[in-house]
Amino acid sequence: MSAENKKPVIICYGEILWDNLPAGRMAGGAPVNVAYHLNHIGAESKLISRTGEDKAGAELVCFCSKIGLPTELIQFDELHDTGEVIGKITDDHEMVYDILPHVAWDFIEFNPKYSLMASTADAFVFGSLAERNNESRETLLKILDSAKYKVFDVNLRPPHYTKETLQLLLSKTDLLKLNINELNVLTDWFCKPGTTEAGSISYLQQNFSIDEILLTKGSQGAVYYNREKATHGNACRVNVADTVGAGDAFLAAFLYKKLTGTSIPDALDYALALGAFVAGQTGACPAYTTPDLDKFIRQHLRDERLNKQ
Repeated sequence: MSAENKKPVIICYGEILWDNLPAGRMAGGAPVNVAYHLNHIGAESKLISRTGEDKAGAELVCFCSKIGLPTELIQFDELHDTGEVIGKITDDHEMVYDILPHVAWDFIEFNPKYSLMASTADAFVFGSLAERNNESRETLLKILDSAKYKVFDVNLRPPHYTKETLQLLLSKTDLLKLNINELNVLTDWFCKPGTTEAGSISYLQQNFSIDEILLTKGSQGAVYYNREKATHGNACRVNVADTVGAGDAFLAAFLYKKLTGTSIPDALDYALALGAFVAGQTGACPAYTTPDLDKFIRQHLRDERLNKQ
């Protein structure tokens, strides 16, 4: 089967939870959001996570089933509650979160089958949040030893990360995805004062042996760096409803296109379009169809042409 016709298999690892947002209570967690969009646009995604044996956990599993996500890798915890987050929107449309501690996804148990699955999957996606607790962190590290293509979606949520944990995860990364604010955090920790954006990217690639870096920059679009060059993509204009899950949608779209043989410039354009499409709606996992997205992209291209005339 050619890359263009292949249905990539992508495993997402980490938190599953309820986001209590101004717009209401919504199922969430970055791994859930990425997996949702992957499935929606044509990949086969799998989710490794953990909920409590409570009503909230049962509702999350039901949600996953309804949106087409496999649930057989979601563990159940008798001792810890299902994850909850309290989210608030700032004046500049960004979300701030109070992520409750010591919940079920902090205690994901290792199963040898996870390593076997990761060794054959096209990509294994993980973030920094689920590593705030030792058990989930140790499970992740065991899986990473076998994963074929390791995608680190940094997703910093203060105060749930440390310099030491990020150093360890960066050293195991093939593709690093982060936003400009997260790059600034890494630059402050690891680089000399006054280091430029390009200098920070180069440092991360050289010192942590990272082949690819995907940097999102809000209204300035996104940049894909490999060892040879940087490829820039322009942002789509959209009336922002909220930014919840926009970065997750961006990553899902980029991975899907890249793994199915699309060129990097086209993969960036598609990813930026899906990220903007999600930012223009409420919540991280809005209902949409491929024709909906295609219509949005066509309208964006028409608007871009008009603006250039």
